[in-house]
Amino acid sequence: MAKKKAMAVGTVAVNRKARHDYEIEAKYEAGVMLQGWEVKSLRAGRAQLADAHVIIRNGEAWLLNAHFTPLNTVSTHYVAEPTRTRKLLLHRSELNKLMGQVEQQGYTIIPLTLYWKKYKVKLEVALAKGMKKFDKRAADKDRDWQRQKERLFKKH
Repeated sequence: MAKKKAMAVGTVAVNRKARHDYEIEAKYEAGVMLQGWEVKSLRAGRAQLADAHVIIRNGEAWLLNAHFTPLNTVSTHYVAEPTRTRKLLLHRSELNKLMGQVEQQGYTIIPLTLYWKKYKVKLEVALAKGMKKFDKRAADKDRDWQRQKERLFKKH
């Protein structure tokens, strides 16, 4: 019997604007329900989380506006919808925590990273609060100052 190779953890897509626009409080790992053509396009690295967000409806978490570009060779008999709504798989306790925070304290759930974990696709979601414009400016100043300090220490 042939042994199967374990697939290493590999990042497929990252939401870079999330850390700039939001202050992240807590992170959760969620499974994603996908169709066959979506798995194949993920293996090819064709996914974007730029405009994606997560909502909770009827006690279930859903990923909206994540763009999975279909491959030309895969979906010949099926019309693929690249930005369809996908169900996220979380434990009931995690869903209850997220629902409570979103409804009572005004948090938002945002996707951070889409990656492979063994043979499964996982999505790292974060409980976050939106940053104001002045907060973003302060964070940018801090980041620039850290870079300048690193440069100065490297020279000396």
